[in-house]
Amino acid sequence: MLGGTTEARELARLIAEDGRFEGTLSLAGMTRSPVPSPLDVRTGGFGGADGLADYLQRNGIDVLVDATHPFASAISANAVAAAAAVGIPCLAVRRPPWEEVPGDRWSRVPDIKSAVGALGEEPRRVFLTIGRKDLAPFRDTPRHSYVVRSVDPPPPGLLPPDATVIVARGPFALADEERLLRDHRIDTVVTKNSGGSATAAKLAAARNLGLPVVMVDRPPPAGAAVPTVEDAWHRLIAHHAGTGALRGV
Repeated sequence: MLGGTTEARELARLIAEDGRFEGTLSLAGMTRSPVPSPLDVRTGGFGGADGLADYLQRNGIDVLVDATHPFASAISANAVAAAAAVGIPCLAVRRPPWEEVPGDRWSRVPDIKSAVGALGEEPRRVFLTIGRKDLAPFRDTPRHSYVVRSVDPPPPGLLPPDATVIVARGPFALADEERLLRDHRIDTVVTKNSGGSATAAKLAAARNLGLPVVMVDRPPPAGAAVPTVEDAWHRLIAHHAGTGALRGV
């Protein structure tokens, strides 16, 4: 299983507790202190789709589960290609994206570059929750000040000039998110449409405070997927029983 998400951790627990399965969790190694897993863990890349295919074949893998982040498009594309190359199913788990509700003030943009442009010319106080890898483009807009939240401290070279860093891992409570936005005098939130409940409170907090949100849409999916861990688990059980439940996934 390619992991690093809440869904991967939940599915790993189910696999580890069921004697019908043996599993290995693969992490990219981007997080310094990942949450412990009950499965064997390998860390690091595979060297593209060919390297992943070689790993799957050498280790006799029967099913590849892609439970990576919805924005990990390159990894997901490699997973689909590698599974097809060795003739095994690839089961992707993708939590549903967040949807606007009454009171939201979203500006939807297709990518990080567009998110930078959406901030405009007027100086803003920006709450930036997009992950460490995508911070560098915001260095080009030093007129804004930023509060950056990340699971691990971002490298200083990626940070905008006027940035305050908060190191924290979700889930986050609504009251705490509202307090953060008020205390830091935030007037704009920038985030990726990751979906899920762990970090959704920031959107409710922005709604309650009347703040605009620049929402980066997800990249196109690499293949078909199921939306929940429960769906994925039922598919794995059915596949084990020989019903072919993973065909076409």
